[in-house]
Amino acid sequence: MDFERVDMREMTDEEMAEAFRISEIVFKINHTMPNTEEYNNLVKELFGENIGENSTVMAPIAGAAFDRVKIGDNVFINSNSLLMARGGITIEDDVMIAANVQLLSNNHDEYDRQVLTCKPIHIKKGAWIGAGASILPGVTIGENAIVGAGAIVTKDVGDCEVAVGIPARVVKTLDKDKF
Repeated sequence: MDFERVDMREMTDEEMAEAFRISEIVFKINHTMPNTEEYNNLVKELFGENIGENSTVMAPIAGAAFDRVKIGDNVFINSNSLLMARGGITIEDDVMIAANVQLLSNNHDEYDRQVLTCKPIHIKKGAWIGAGASILPGVTIGENAIVGAGAIVTKDVGDCEVAVGIPARVVKTLDKDKF
């Protein structure tokens, strides 16, 4: 698993300018009529080549380091998503993410709050993340897995597993032959 420490005090002028530019695009997305050409162009500007065909991101959105988010084909991300992506977020094809989901690939160092500790999040093909769930740094959600509403996921969830609760725990395994 990749691990990175980022000292926010050491950001270059170029990095600060890019962060400001991204925040402006996010603001515009959050204040533009969804499903219009203008809205779709802003989403494309935010994610660049890192968003697949037939994928939808609903406003409002929030987060940071959107250039480190990779979204596959046929992905649906509902409103109020928080994508803290300094550690990297990969969302494979056919994933559904409900409203109010937090994908948190970075955290603050417990002794020096200006340092971010970063680990990637990986959500595999066909997974479904329920409303209000939080996925923490370094977690992988398996293929066709389900994360229940409101769950806080601190550890990997395997293929076809259903995880619920705080902290999330696996309560069921789905039949792989039905996918």
